[in-house]
Amino acid sequence: MIYVTGDMHGEFERFENRKLRRLTDKDCLIICGDFGFVWNDSQKEKALLNKIGSKRFKTLFVDGTHENFDLLDRYPVTELYGGKVRQISGNLYHLMRGEIYTIEDKTFFTFGGGESQDKEFRKENGTWWKQEQPTAEEIAYAKQNLEKYHFTVDYIITHQPSINDTRMMKRHCTVNPLSSFLEELTHTVSYQRWYFGSLHRNKKLRLAQCLFTDIAKIS
Repeated sequence: MIYVTGDMHGEFERFENRKLRRLTDKDCLIICGDFGFVWNDSQKEKALLNKIGSKRFKTLFVDGTHENFDLLDRYPVTELYGGKVRQISGNLYHLMRGEIYTIEDKTFFTFGGGESQDKEFRKENGTWWKQEQPTAEEIAYAKQNLEKYHFTVDYIITHQPSINDTRMMKRHCTVNPLSSFLEELTHTVSYQRWYFGSLHRNKKLRLAQCLFTDIAKIS
């Protein structure tokens, strides 16, 4: 089975949820950004990453705005479910931008990143990284991958919602390269459902679902 949830911000207690304790080696959990456990490279953090990686089920996450991208980039890139991933520890993987994965015969397009609303209060390369916004190359790569799949996938996983979904959630939307690209996807890609985090709410929309603490079951 495939499950999806929202921002964790490094809170290990989230893994104590009764639903997650029942998962087996045939299951996987996808986190919609702000995983937050790749942050300060401390011994405590490394122990938590090893603990998450040793779980029976696979934990998969897209990046958000509360990740240490310098640390994240150090992890080795390998392949899983037909796409590139970074293996963090054991069964713990980072789903990379613009990749399309096939999990249980379902296709997932992933594209992490976002824009920190509080970045003026954070320190660059200490508590905030410019890599939270995608490069032109990452966007171009994503479009090339989608073209290979004829712009049709089963699910989209992001941290930030599209511009229209942000407005549907009655939240302010900043127009930037990422939000513009995500809005473009709503017009060019056919998909069953789009899962995103970032807004710290649990709410279903027509074709999308905002997740925070809720755990959605896909199959």
